[in-house]
Amino acid sequence: MTSFLPHIIHDHHFLLSANRTVFWEEQKALILSDLHVGKSGHFRKHGIGIPQNMLSEDMHRLFAEIQFYKPTRLIIVGDLFHSESNKEHELFLKWRQSVPHLTIDLVLGNHDILKKEKYEEAGIAVYKGSYNIDPFIFTHDICDLSEDDSSYCFSGHIHPGITIKGVGKQTLKFPCFYFNRQYAVLPAFGKFTGTHPIKPSVQDAVYALAGNSIIQVQ
Repeated sequence: MTSFLPHIIHDHHFLLSANRTVFWEEQKALILSDLHVGKSGHFRKHGIGIPQNMLSEDMHRLFAEIQFYKPTRLIIVGDLFHSESNKEHELFLKWRQSVPHLTIDLVLGNHDILKKEKYEEAGIAVYKGSYNIDPFIFTHDICDLSEDDSSYCFSGHIHPGITIKGVGKQTLKFPCFYFNRQYAVLPAFGKFTGTHPIKPSVQDAVYALAGNSIIQVQ
């Protein structure tokens, strides 16, 4: 069983999963970022030998999270899709048919360039810029958020990673959840993604993802 850890923000309760999702208990909402459906297919189309089962593994992992938490809503903070439509988008549509009861809200990311009809076909509500459920706001890139908005924000985009130092100058790099006093940055849900190193302050919270384990490192 994949592990999870609790995290509280403004008296709301969240479960952070080693499977790269956040479950918001009060809203029964599963939150994730940067699935990048179509990315591996995009690279294969251009002659790069990416395994064909990468997206299937991501979708099975997402289905397992839905089965475990039983959310009524899925909130995706950007980059659900990666490029123009390809065969992987058809696979996503088949997956969508397996969870018809689930409301899906997508804050558009920089890679979400499909035509409006594609989102409608998949039963996805689309939001440009940001999406609000009090007392929180959801956006893809924290840099795009208005300075006037004081709501705590969930974001994605940068695929955060943390470097952990060991003995003998050894280092290990892991994807992670990052929380500071104003916003959170979620790890990329899609496994076919890199990571961007973060430099947390002392008061920030960081949870590293190592296989099926989640570890609070700060």
